[in-house]
Amino acid sequence: MSGQALAALTRYPERVAFAWPGGRLRYRGALDLIGRMQAVFAGMALPPGAMIAILSDNSAESWCAGIAAQASGLGITWLHPKASLDDQLFQVADSGAACLLVDATGHADRGEALHGLLPRSVALLSLGRSGFAPDLVEQAAAQGAATVRDLADPDAVATIHYTGGTTGRSKGAVRSHRAAAAFAVHAPLADWEWPATPQYLGIAPNSHAAGTFIIPTLRLGGTAHLLRGFDIDEVLNLIPREGINTSFLVPSMIYALLDAPGLDAADLSRLELLHYGAAPMSPARLAEGLERIGPVFSQGYGQTECLPIAILGRADHDLARPELFSSCGFPASSCEVRLLDEQGNEAGPDETGEICVRSPAALDWYHNLPEQTAETLGDGWLRTGDIARRDDRGFLFIVDRKKDLIISGGFNVYSREVEDALAAHHAVAVSAVIGLPDPRWGEAVTAFVVLRPGEDCTSDALIRHVKERKGSIQAPKRVEIVRELPMTAIGKIDKKLLRRLHEQAALAETEVTHG
Repeated sequence: MSGQALAALTRYPERVAFAWPGGRLRYRGALDLIGRMQAVFAGMALPPGAMIAILSDNSAESWCAGIAAQASGLGITWLHPKASLDDQLFQVADSGAACLLVDATGHADRGEALHGLLPRSVALLSLGRSGFAPDLVEQAAAQGAATVRDLADPDAVATIHYTGGTTGRSKGAVRSHRAAAAFAVHAPLADWEWPATPQYLGIAPNSHAAGTFIIPTLRLGGTAHLLRGFDIDEVLNLIPREGINTSFLVPSMIYALLDAPGLDAADLSRLELLHYGAAPMSPARLAEGLERIGPVFSQGYGQTECLPIAILGRADHDLARPELFSSCGFPASSCEVRLLDEQGNEAGPDETGEICVRSPAALDWYHNLPEQTAETLGDGWLRTGDIARRDDRGFLFIVDRKKDLIISGGFNVYSREVEDALAAHHAVAVSAVIGLPDPRWGEAVTAFVVLRPGEDCTSDALIRHVKERKGSIQAPKRVEIVRELPMTAIGKIDKKLLRRLHEQAALAETEVTHG
């Protein structure tokens, strides 16, 4: 993967590779910085294949540090900038990282905390001046000019991407340089739609899916405009000022954009393509986005283990065909996709099955987890855990996560279908549907709903709404109106935490009742 990045930076030396509030870095400058950082890593005498962990908001320096490490024959693992201290310590330990880089601009306090808790065997560097570690950027500047060398072995470990952990402890998805190039370069360029010269706005963290937009942007001679956080006013001002023509947002960001008072007055005329993914998007809110922002939406379905798996392109986002708004797309050209049952048999027409894929972009194995690796990849197919159906044209429709299937009164209830029905109500902003233990039904369909600003609605009215659309089996037995839903660090609704919070509340109620 590092070879692809270096080739892109070499091709357009005078163009701007990265821009951010207050600064810019040309392709030539990025290549120079990578070479100098390589010299620093060489001086640390790290063993071949050693892992470098990186904790940073979106920045040119952190991206260059990652490429410098990979080109030096090292592997990298990105810590999520919004993860807890415990989760970050777990990832550093689990990956066996020999060195941790911490962005001092956005994470000085966390750097200090990690400094006090990391074993001495883990070297600590900062990106920018800090009080807890030497500054990699200063050390790189002191090296003088250094020629970039790509020492990466295509079959060596390039990255360990950690999953979101929505169903348990995060797992490390290992990719060789060969698989990482397919994941971050070849598949995105082959399957995603791109402007001729991307002016990409990087808002979502590069540590996860958004990071796959950087090298394709550079390969096409574009510029990555990086923001360290999601400020709606800043985004709406920056799009016309910098001529932004593409970006990637998770659905919760798009909802916030649609609810922003300044959206309708903003100049978004240069915006050609708005990718979204990482979580399902409400069809009702997607239609609203098409009406108010324009025909710029494109969905990429995938997961940490493989990306992309399916694409729902701009032409598929047609207000005249709203049935496709619930689809996760048509299988990507880089993927072979089947819907399989537990025995490995392919699902027939109108049947559901687990989405299983073969792709050069898939993970090679789970780090230190041979049983989970065998379970997920044992028969040569990556089992995604997503249950879906396929229409007569080949479009995929996810109905639920395999582990989120609700069995209520002996019937299968798919939470996604209930959530889509709730989203069609004018008062609903977003919802999460889970199954909770119930003595009569086995599991009771339970919905947690956030209302749109200024709207009012009762739980009974929402239950009646779903019953009218989906019937009594899928209608929630209980609806709770809440102010917000718990989210994971990568922008997904945290259903695991919802269940845990309910269990804690039920336990507390029992303790009060029985005194």
